[in-house]
Amino acid sequence: MRKFDTKIQYLKYKVLCEVARQAWNDTLYDNLFDIPKTIVPGNVPTMRCCVYKERAILAERVKLAMGGNKENPNVIEVIDIACDECPVGGFEVTNACRGCLAHRCEDVCRFGAISFDDDHVAHIDKSKCKECGACAKVCPYTAIVGRKRPCQNACKIKAISMNENRAATINNDKCISCGACVYQCPFGAIMDKSFMLNAIDLLKKSSEGRNYKMYAVVAPSISSQFTYAKLGQVITGIKSLGFHTVVEAALGADMVALAESKELAEKGFLTSSCCPAFVDYVHKSFPELKPFISHNLSPMAAISKYIKETEKNAKVIFIGPCTAKKAEVQKESVKPYVDAALTFEELQAMFDSRDININSLEEGVLDNASYFGRIFARCGGLSEAVAEGLKEHGIDNFELKPCSCDGIEACRTALLKKSKNLLDANFIEGMACSGGCIGGAGCLTHGAKSKSDVDKYGNEAMEKTISDAVSLLNFI
Repeated sequence: MRKFDTKIQYLKYKVLCEVARQAWNDTLYDNLFDIPKTIVPGNVPTMRCCVYKERAILAERVKLAMGGNKENPNVIEVIDIACDECPVGGFEVTNACRGCLAHRCEDVCRFGAISFDDDHVAHIDKSKCKECGACAKVCPYTAIVGRKRPCQNACKIKAISMNENRAATINNDKCISCGACVYQCPFGAIMDKSFMLNAIDLLKKSSEGRNYKMYAVVAPSISSQFTYAKLGQVITGIKSLGFHTVVEAALGADMVALAESKELAEKGFLTSSCCPAFVDYVHKSFPELKPFISHNLSPMAAISKYIKETEKNAKVIFIGPCTAKKAEVQKESVKPYVDAALTFEELQAMFDSRDININSLEEGVLDNASYFGRIFARCGGLSEAVAEGLKEHGIDNFELKPCSCDGIEACRTALLKKSKNLLDANFIEGMACSGGCIGGAGCLTHGAKSKSDVDKYGNEAMEKTISDAVSLLNFI
């Protein structure tokens, strides 16, 4: 029964699961220092050079599972002690260097970083190299190659660099909390903070008779996760944790599609507001385009706002694939509506911490949203929903020309074109993760099948229009 893509995810899960188990039992702070020993018993290391270093790293993972560094506003953090196995990177001369006489690499280097030994083989002085790549471009043997750490390759907005101790460091002024580095780091040295303890605390108090109801708002990409069970069983499992009701964030997407299509027709040009990492990217890298961001809340926030305004004693936990949602719920415009955001990884840990075997449960029902709200989970879905919204509003004098951006690099290209008035589109659908939400860092699994799973999930609601779904807001 495969629950995760990688062993790093499994290691992360084991820590989350143990922290959650202790939290449910009110023994977390009593047994805090024993958790690393529980995960790595005995004196034989499983991954590192010695058991003591392995446990020291696990102790840092436990801290992140408990909320991480409160003084760091970023939800993504580097575990310095775990980030010491990767080479520094940069440009290197390989053994393909033939010791030629042309020395084009030396001629093109403006920083005097290249020298030669007695065999005319080139060498790069790292203290002088500016990593411009000019030498690599002119080498006739392609003997000079540029190497980057996996986290740097994953971070397309260049928010990661190396500090003086050769550990990765994150520039919070650039980082958009997308979590690409979290998923790609082969040592698990970069992690997202968990706010699972906040959710568990609310659930426990609710079960003890506190006067509020717990609502779980689940992202539509849940249809591509927990592949070892049926979706209805996952819904029952969530309720078994203590939630009063499970609601589709896709219903919030229906609400947003209707509002955003009308706003687009009125303004003539918009960028989407659904992906928090994309919105953050616009703010940080293209501030001149901020006025074009849709004024609508994200689907998560829209449906949570409705819940809180309709049920005065409600507490709302969002569950999805997105690490950036953890940052979004800290914003003043969203904080009143969402009490915590969890990933699918954390939900799996919570199930297992309570010994809930979801594939043995009866199937619950999740039937709030339309086809169009559900396909927000994959790239292109939002644009389809906006087109449907225009149709259902009866707005036939506006021609939708969408630009669906699959991944942050595509977002950058579209925003750059718009900033130079070269974009032949009037709506930018920005998805920071490859494939859309189905590629989020907090997913259990990432794969091509995820898109078809989402489309199948959407097709199950084909009898509803967006307006039908929004008119049936009756789950409270």
